[in-house]
Amino acid sequence: MPSIGSSFRVILSNRNGCAIITLMAVSLREFTPQFWSVAGATFLGFLGIGTVLPGLAPHVRHDLGGSDETVGFVIGIFSFVALGARLFSGTLADTRGRKNTFATGLLCCALAGAAYLAPLGLAGVYLARVLQGFGEAFLYTGAATWAIEIAGVHRSAQALGYVSSGIWGGMSAGPVLGAWVGSFEHAALAQTVLPLMGFALLVRVPERYKPHPYRTKRAWLPRSIIAPGLAVGFVNVHYPVVTGFLILHLSRHGRSGRAAFTAYAVVILFCRFFLGSLPDRVHPKNTYYTGLGFMTVGLLTIAASPPPVIAIGAAAILGFGFSFPWSSVVSTVLRQTLDREHGSAIGILGAFYDLFVGIGSFAAGAVSDHLGYASAFGMAAAALGVAAIIGWFLFPAGDHKVTVTAEA
Repeated sequence: MPSIGSSFRVILSNRNGCAIITLMAVSLREFTPQFWSVAGATFLGFLGIGTVLPGLAPHVRHDLGGSDETVGFVIGIFSFVALGARLFSGTLADTRGRKNTFATGLLCCALAGAAYLAPLGLAGVYLARVLQGFGEAFLYTGAATWAIEIAGVHRSAQALGYVSSGIWGGMSAGPVLGAWVGSFEHAALAQTVLPLMGFALLVRVPERYKPHPYRTKRAWLPRSIIAPGLAVGFVNVHYPVVTGFLILHLSRHGRSGRAAFTAYAVVILFCRFFLGSLPDRVHPKNTYYTGLGFMTVGLLTIAASPPPVIAIGAAAILGFGFSFPWSSVVSTVLRQTLDREHGSAIGILGAFYDLFVGIGSFAAGAVSDHLGYASAFGMAAAALGVAAIIGWFLFPAGDHKVTVTAEA
């Protein structure tokens, strides 16, 4: 079994210095136009979600006369709805089809844009955020399961990498588009149109998956998914710390926060696109622990309040490490799961992500309030230590390419 270090050396070693471009070209040719249609529709769906974000709080506060507390409720209801929706979006993907689930998510996102435009005041905003929560949950679950269905479970990590690139690309470009269109109403219109464009892109894409005519009786939270879910959860405790406190923390030490966050996001986007296949090519245990190692270095370096250049580099290292644990865990779970239960597995793992991001947000706020911002980054690093312990029980000792596709 090759190590992750040898894999990086293979990727980076080339007499002409073009190995990474060659690897990308080969990877792109390996996937069908149907796959890229799914990835493109994912990008459009999340581009629409991201478009309204810059103007949402000002719209609620100034246009609709809401309080700061109202802004918090409007922002927070999305996560709770998405968490609940993930618990049955996977079942829908398994019993009604991946395409139907994906299309439902896109339509919910389009309806959210229409709700923002409706003359309903704050009620319209709450309705839109609820629809967005459902839409995001159904959109990701449908996209991920359908992409893996097309690519094959043996390339699940690479497929998830491309889907994640569409998500990060859409969520990164969305606020830029929202600021460019100039008003919240125009952003809401884009929120309506972009998912419909994604829906049109998928109309002619066939789905090979055939849902079973009967539903298998199983626990809503299988024991086999608890450890992977906890691993995913503890890895993502860092996310609300970075999004909520990175800029605030570094503003006291050279004001490098915005550049550091940009480096973090850009590295994640590029790594998931260019290096997303690594958990398929080497044992995912290697990519999982390598990712945790880089993340720990990045978090602890940021906690030490370094000079701007080092802070930006540490954020890039953190983003590099974060690019691998999710796909390493999910690809391992899917290889041990029946094809007809892939949607449920991805939905539950996504629910663990939402749950721990929410818990991490409250914990980071409390820790920062009492002990300072640096302590929140230390807390996130400690969570990675827990993820490392849980990871010891996740990965099979044998060949990780063995796939479960039929009833045992």
